[in-house]
This record gives sequence, structure tokens and C-alpha cells, in this order.
Amino acid sequence: MMLHGTRLRPSFRLSSRTLISRSRTPASRPSIASSRVQTAEEPVWDASAPRPEPDRCGSTGLLCGELHGLVVMTLGPSFFPCGRLRTRPLLRRLLSELRPGGGPAPCRRLGAEGGTLQPVIGQDSIELLGHSYPRDDFTNITPKILAKVGFHLQNQPYHPLWLIKERIKAHFYSSYVGRWGNPLFSVHDNLSPVVTVEQNFDSLLIPPDHPCRKRGDNYYLNRTTMLRAHTSAHQRELVRSGLDAFLLAGDVYRRDEINASHYPVFHQMEGVRLFSDLQLFSRVRGGDELSLFERGGRRTGQKQESHSLEAVKLVEFDLKATLTRLVTHLFGPDVEVRWVDCCFPFTHPSFEMEVRFQGDWMEVLGCGVMEQELLLSAGAGNKLGWAFGLGLERLAMILYSIPDIRLFWSRDERFLKQFRVDDIQTPICFQPFSKYPPFHNDISFWLPDAADRFTENDFYDLVRSVGGDLVEKVSLVDDFTDPRTGRRSHCYRIVYRHMERTLTQQEVRQVHQQIERLVEAELGVQGRF
Repeated sequence: MMLHGTRLRPSFRLSSRTLISRSRTPASRPSIASSRVQTAEEPVWDASAPRPEPDRCGSTGLLCGELHGLVVMTLGPSFFPCGRLRTRPLLRRLLSELRPGGGPAPCRRLGAEGGTLQPVIGQDSIELLGHSYPRDDFTNITPKILAKVGFHLQNQPYHPLWLIKERIKAHFYSSYVGRWGNPLFSVHDNLSPVVTVEQNFDSLLIPPDHPCRKRGDNYYLNRTTMLRAHTSAHQRELVRSGLDAFLLAGDVYRRDEINASHYPVFHQMEGVRLFSDLQLFSRVRGGDELSLFERGGRRTGQKQESHSLEAVKLVEFDLKATLTRLVTHLFGPDVEVRWVDCCFPFTHPSFEMEVRFQGDWMEVLGCGVMEQELLLSAGAGNKLGWAFGLGLERLAMILYSIPDIRLFWSRDERFLKQFRVDDIQTPICFQPFSKYPPFHNDISFWLPDAADRFTENDFYDLVRSVGGDLVEKVSLVDDFTDPRTGRRSHCYRIVYRHMERTLTQQEVRQVHQQIERLVEAELGVQGRF
């Protein structure tokens, strides 16, 4: 449901890189009973002990494994063996000889106080959030991505993503109140990002052969478990728990290109509301004669086969009115809005909302009438509903003038202090503290003869694994086919720029040479450097 093309896309967008759902271990199936959900996938530790914060570790770190099997641990007061791992000597040496930025590698500590093991990629399994997941031929998560799990930027007070989430939450809390004065919408912002493939795709009616399921577009722990690609992975379980109106926010993960508006971890927020006959028709003249459903109906561009046209139009009206009020709250009373018909597998009819901002029309979210088959599978087949989804980074970049998506992961006080405000509704315009000079390096190589052995997302992920946030952008600048041999060559331009200081040529050279060596060793290409 988000981030596509050359710019940030709203979270409801489905394409070859969409979707994700919650994974659970076979032994534990969390239940959802409260308006604010803490799932069973959270690590099992002493509740009285503080959760370890992201930190930096130095020489005590253990490095072993492969590019997609790297173990990064920090030893606490007692020793925790990482087991016998098959080590690739070249990769071990390259990864240990360089820490981008000249400092120790970022990682999270092995908690001594709570005894909490941090995420670990072993030879045969992955330890994550208190659970162990067996590895197989589909496992493609990297240490860089694994290290991002559990940060919950949307829940860190005064982070820009937290501000956007809180503004949306405050709007729904104040605008939609139940019969007894309590908020109509519950909020769920701490669900585990580990989901099953069934949750991420099948529960949302995504066909088995849909390209969005590709290994090259998602982060798989194994063939049945993954990091969610969208927050919609939790829709069915929340509806099944009995919720009729809820907001859902969280981090999602997708393999994608590298530029100022794309990052493999981003954050979405979505909303769902269901209606019974009484709720939908009670304020309509003659509503007691109307019905949500009709027999023998057919699917058209305006409705699903089981829905009555009257019910669909009322749900559509409520959805558009709700979202128009939301963007007016965020952008101001003079905002212009328009609706564009589109297509999603889990809603019909479906729409995208665009707003005119600084003279241009920009897509900010996707929405639609929920597929009745989805509601039937969740035990709510007697109701109709709508759903919407949006990207928190996209809204924050627009509303706060943040130019680079990497900034959301910055720990620099010069960035963070700009968002510490007394009132979350306070207008903020980010003031860049500096623009450090970039370094441009090209890398070219012959592609493997077998076309399916190389995908661009594999290359992007390798570059991220080595260069991390030092890499600002990667772009394909030349695609050449030798007329004599038919061999194909790609040339990519990698832009390096630190967000908080000036890089040295030596630092960049080390990173780039490491990428050159690993691209041949890991992706089966032949270098032209």
C-alpha cells in the first residue's frame, strides 16, 4: 500500500511491491481484546526491565556469517555463544574492516538487565522479537534491515512521524465520538511487523501469482513468514476481534530503489470503519426499506455483486467526507481536493485522493469500499465497510518540508529539536542545518547470462547493506548491450552523502571498493571496474 515509482506513494497503493501481514509462530496466536493492542510477538522479557534502546557497539561485537546470514551481537556481562556458523571469509573480512562513517557499527545491545536477546541472523534460523524462525531458500532479510525492527519511530514522542500520527489520531478522537462520549475509533500502533505470508497477501485477496509477492520486492524470514509490506496485513484480525472502527499505524518493509523519497523501512497509517443496516440507514428517509445487500446482483464499476447500490453510495459518501475533513485538518481550510478512480484488490470501488499543494496536485492516500469477501472471512459478513491508507513519511515530508527520507532515522539533535513543540498542531518548517558535499562514484558490470539471476532490488539491497545511510541515491545511468556478443551491461551512479558531516574521499573509496567486490561475489555479475 505505498511508496512506488520515483516518489513516495500513499500507503494504500498496490503494485509489484505492495502488501505484508503479521507472522506468528505456530505455538502462539495472539488475541486482540482491547482498544490498544500489544501483540504476543513482542519479545518475552521481564516487564519491569527497560527495553534496550538502539545504540552503537564497538570492538565487543561479534561478526560472522554471510551477507544474508550475518550475526551481529554485543556481549553483556555474561557470554552468549552465537553457535557454529559457516563463514564466508571474504565477506567477513570486508565487513569487519570497514564501518561506514569511520565509527563502530550500529546495533542494538544484548540486554544484560532484562536478558533480552537482540535480533540475530544465524546459519539455520533468525531470532527476532523473542521468536525463532527457521531459514530456507526464501530468506533474504539483511542485518541492516533487521537492525531497524523494533524502533517504532511512530511512537517516539516529538519525532515528526509521531507528530503526524498524533495529529491524525487527535482529529479522529475529537470528531468521532460514540454514544457514551468515548472515541469511536480505537488506535493500534504497536503490532509486531512480523507476519505470515497468508496475512500479508491471502487475507487481502491478493492472487498467488501477483507480482507483489516476489521475493525481490519483500523481506522474507522464510517462505511462510515475512516483515509486513503494509499495515493492511492486520485488517482481518482486527475486524475478527470485533472492532468496527479503528486506526492502525506501524513500520512496513519493502525492497526498493534508493533515492531521497524511498527507504526500505517506512511507516503507514490506515483506518477502517464498518456499518450495520441500522448505522448506515438510520438517518436516511425511508431507510427502513433499504438493505445493505441484494440477491442476484452483478459486479459493476460502481459496486460489488452482493452490495446494493444505495448502500455503496452511502458508504462512499461517508468515506470521502471523512477523508476530506482529515486533509482539511492537516493542510488547512483552503485545501483543494479531487478524487481519482483506481483499482485495489481489497476494495471496490477504489479511489485515490489528491490535494493541490504549492500549485501541484499530489496523491496523498488511497481508499475504497472493502471487499465483502474480506469481511466474510473476518466474521463480519453482515456489514459494509470502508478503508483508507496513507504514508506518514510522505505527509511529514510535505507538511514539514523535510527533503530526504533518511532524516527520519537521524539521531542528530539539530534535526530532532526542531519538532519539540508544545502543541502538536504547531506549523513546522524544517530548517536544514547543513548540506554536506556529495561524492559520485559509478559502478558497471556485465549481467549474468541467465536473466533471472540478477534483479535491481538485489543490487540496491547489497548497496544498502554495505553503505547504509551514507548512500543518498543509486540510479541506472547506462544500459548497454554488446552487438557482437549480446551481453548486457549496467552502469549505476552511486551518490554518497553523510547527513551530519562531510565524508572523506578515503571513506567513500573504501565503501565503494567493498561494493565492487561483493557485487561480483554475491550477485554473479562480472565487473567492468
